[in-house]
Amino acid sequence: MSTGYFGEYGGCYVPELLLPPLQELDQGLREIVKSDSFQGEFRGLLRDYVGRPTPLTRCGNLSRELGFDLWLKREDLAHTGAHKINNTMGQALLAKRMGKTCLMAETGAGQHGVATATAAALLGLDCLVFMGEKDVQRQSVNVRRMEILGARVEPVTSSTRTLKDAINAALRYWIAHQGTTHYCLGSVAGPHPFPSLIRELQAVIGDEARQQFQDATGGLPDHVLACVGGGSNAIGIFSAFLEDQGVALTGVEAAGSGEPGCFNSATLTQGTPGVLHGSLSYLLQSPQGQILPSHSLAPGLDYPGVGPEHSHLRDSGRVTYRTVGDEAAYRAFKRLAGKEGIIPALESSHALAGALEWEGELSPQSRVLVNLSGRGDKDLEIVFEYEDARGGKEVSHG
Repeated sequence: MSTGYFGEYGGCYVPELLLPPLQELDQGLREIVKSDSFQGEFRGLLRDYVGRPTPLTRCGNLSRELGFDLWLKREDLAHTGAHKINNTMGQALLAKRMGKTCLMAETGAGQHGVATATAAALLGLDCLVFMGEKDVQRQSVNVRRMEILGARVEPVTSSTRTLKDAINAALRYWIAHQGTTHYCLGSVAGPHPFPSLIRELQAVIGDEARQQFQDATGGLPDHVLACVGGGSNAIGIFSAFLEDQGVALTGVEAAGSGEPGCFNSATLTQGTPGVLHGSLSYLLQSPQGQILPSHSLAPGLDYPGVGPEHSHLRDSGRVTYRTVGDEAAYRAFKRLAGKEGIIPALESSHALAGALEWEGELSPQSRVLVNLSGRGDKDLEIVFEYEDARGGKEVSHG
């Protein structure tokens, strides 16, 4: 099995009991996923079932206000409402070809769980989803969606009861059921070969966006932004532009409430290197190496680690990482809905907020592309609760 490093980050730091399924998966990546047969079937499913290519949308109303050209890559329009389906469809297809009968996953915001349950239903696999108890409460609609699709949702009640703990539970389950079960990890984190496998499956976002932007404008964007939790949607769109030095790449992390002493999920901007969930990457940790609690208004960004390739891109300087707080993400959510008729996921709202911060600063010729990684139906209750907590004050749409 190859080492799976991005610079000095990555690797496979796992108990010996997990090495056999990871070695099997690495072989599957090299021999099955790379085959013409797999690629043909996978591309057909993306086209005919997922609804790819997803559109590229110019935000005319916001562009006039902002003073630069704002574009969105519309992953919110993929089947199930987020980019997660690209990964789960590919992993489900791989699992079936490897002879597995059960697809098992972790989820935070619930979109990965829904996408996993969807792929399992289509391909005739059993489905089990681990979800932190706190996220089960915050994302009850997605829990019901998973159950309707035939999945069993297992609430995780340990520690912070969020995504980190759901991953821990999923890894423990996989050790005991590796013969029949494939762990459909949701992001470009975890031990090798997951970061490489998921990058391969999500690269369709960037490949499409690059070609679509050239077709629409005759050139490339000046800036590409994406939100970063674990980091799969960001790696997906960044991958096609890494060699284009004229395209600035920006990953946007969650700063939480921004109040002193409150938790955030700004791993790359405030973390230090360490090992979590089987790979070496930046983490939110104490000086003694204890994992710190994380927080974001967006459940999918509520994770104290990040994918190893993002850690490498941070150190190399190819990607700039910055933070956006809950309030700015909420305002971006409201502004896009009010001005363009598009309700974004709170995760995606962080990336959008990063672009909105450039209002009045960029030239009218500047072209900014934001990866709209998901739609916001799942987040409406969180938004309503946030509005109640802030006193019900409405946000002006300008």
